[in-house]
Amino acid sequence: MTVVTVSPKYQVVIPKDVREKLKIRPGQKVEAFAIGSRIELVPIEPIERFRGRYPTLPPLERDPDRL
Repeated sequence: MTVVTVSPKYQVVIPKDVREKLKIRPGQKVEAFAIGSRIELVPIEPIERFRGRYPTLPPLERDPDRL
């Protein structure tokens, strides 16, 4: 388990092994969640990364009032 310290500006450094495992890059955004007494940081993936990933999904159908 890696321990990090919160700076006086409430900043933390994501350890290198975690950054590499999750492929977090400088400038990338993450969402922060408070779950019970834990803090979870979830990397936000650009939608372009998912293009072509699920070719067998049927197209989405829209409600007539949403065309």
